[in-house]
Amino acid sequence: MFVFSMLMLFVATCLGGWLALFPAGRDALGDTLQRWGAHFGRRLNGAQRGGTDGAVAAARGLRAYAARSGALVRRHPLLSVLGAAFVLLPPFLALLLSGRLVLPGGDGGTHEVNQQVAELLRGERLAAPRPLPPAVFTTMEVTMVRPKLAGANRNWDLLDAEFSQRLLTVFRIMRDQHGYEMVLLEGYRSPERQNELADAGGHVTNARAFQSYHQFGLAGDCAFLRDGKLVISERDTWAMRGYQLYGEVAEAAGLTWGGRWKMMDFGHTELRGRRR
Repeated sequence: MFVFSMLMLFVATCLGGWLALFPAGRDALGDTLQRWGAHFGRRLNGAQRGGTDGAVAAARGLRAYAARSGALVRRHPLLSVLGAAFVLLPPFLALLLSGRLVLPGGDGGTHEVNQQVAELLRGERLAAPRPLPPAVFTTMEVTMVRPKLAGANRNWDLLDAEFSQRLLTVFRIMRDQHGYEMVLLEGYRSPERQNELADAGGHVTNARAFQSYHQFGLAGDCAFLRDGKLVISERDTWAMRGYQLYGEVAEAAGLTWGGRWKMMDFGHTELRGRRR
């Protein structure tokens, strides 16, 4: 994309210089516009012969517009070049300066992978933990924070393989080094469920179907397990300390953490730059 943008910018610059410095170039452009106008006019003459007044007027207007455009280029070459630059340069500069496209909701930042995390990622393939009983996700405390959590999908097999291994590595480090047992609240999310959550309001999510990494199996919402109970509340100081550690470990594993977003989502992580 960078090479293409530079090539297009070079071509536009050469064309603008040619029009500005060489009268023959301006004359050629004006003649070309007039020929195009005449060509379109001839194609519409059939409608004129058939008695279609609207087509006749359109053909005449098009020819007149082409003639005026050619005359304008000849009379005001510098203005024409500046106008073309005004139209063409912004999209070229946008292409030139744009980075990787990301879905809404994040800063698009990248983080270096911690060496210890990198070694774990190169090591054994981690297995997903055993599913917890459904009742764990439907307690009163949990429902007050995440009322729609009962319908969430927690099947690790539906997640992207690389994302799954990175997230499982984060879970292991959180358990072994920080003493936090982590739980996947929701992984893959269908487009229908994504729209349902979006319809619930901006306090739930602003992303609609296929605007979230959940639809590609590249995102997960996670929380903590303490004494057999799910802890999600951000008012719990123990949980908030865990979220901070979770964000640091997730970023070290090359994941994007929702805790840095304007609309903070402490339990959310995603792997950007991949599609299945």
